[in-house]
Amino acid sequence: MKKHKVLLRPRLRGGNATKGHLHRVGRGGGYLQSGATVERERDSVGPDDRARRAAVRRLVRGIGIYAALAGVAWCALAPILWALSGSLKRDGEITEPALLPEDPQWSNFGRVFELLPMGRMLLNTTVYAVCVTAGQVFFCSLAGYAFARLRFRGSEALFLAYLATLMVPLTVTVIPQFLLMRAFGWVDTAWSMIVPGLFGSAFGTYLMRQFFRTLPIELEEAAILDGCSTWQVYWRVLLPHTRPALMVLAVLTWITVWNDFLWPLVMIQRNELATVTLGLVRLQGQYYSQWPLLMAAAVVILLPLLAVYAIGQRAFIRGITLSGLGGR
Repeated sequence: MKKHKVLLRPRLRGGNATKGHLHRVGRGGGYLQSGATVERERDSVGPDDRARRAAVRRLVRGIGIYAALAGVAWCALAPILWALSGSLKRDGEITEPALLPEDPQWSNFGRVFELLPMGRMLLNTTVYAVCVTAGQVFFCSLAGYAFARLRFRGSEALFLAYLATLMVPLTVTVIPQFLLMRAFGWVDTAWSMIVPGLFGSAFGTYLMRQFFRTLPIELEEAAILDGCSTWQVYWRVLLPHTRPALMVLAVLTWITVWNDFLWPLVMIQRNELATVTLGLVRLQGQYYSQWPLLMAAAVVILLPLLAVYAIGQRAFIRGITLSGLGGR
């Protein structure tokens, strides 16, 4: 018995495709389609079908990305929404899972200002944050310019040593700073809240140094040829170009000072000088806490931070992108 072999003629590169036939697989057997016919069926898919499939893939990918972003956003917003919901509830309703209370208690915000000098605390924290932020922006930009542009012996070693202080926990420096404040007689004064953070930080210096290094050297050379001094090059030529990085540093410093709790707890005892974080803790009782009032106070403390970020949102995002903090 003779068996018939299947003759498959593939498509030739650079030439015409062979005609497709149905070949006998064996005696009494079925038929097999040749490779040319398979290729012809693949080619029959038009550009519209390919474009449609690509659009579907992009749509699915976009839905997945936005679903993931929505999940992350919900994780960030859920505590804020729960605090806002709890600030409008009664004591007995605080553990209920309902997000919107049946009878909102707007009077909780008024009771917070009755029990605590919240207005004075907000003013104190604002003054501390403004002073420390201004000092950080000025001195960090000055140090960043020096490390980025000025050439002197040991500059790289000094910068690395200064940068290594980021690995030192802040709690380690609390006792030495307290002893210095006591030696100066600044305990329980506004100076103890302003001076320690006024003269820059390692992170701020690193941020400004990296941004100064991205600026073209031709700007500095042209200014020197025009007769500008080192201070004029820094103040009039380069510093105006660093506004995005300055905004990033200012917002991050403001948030750090506003949320600081350990240092005010160590240095401040009087309510006249207390910050909002101290007020939030003093509102909490030793054996019993009125959680609606605590959440109302937390919402009051959060509002200025949201306002600061809303004002400088565009510049903050642009500074994150240009300074390299976004991981690019």
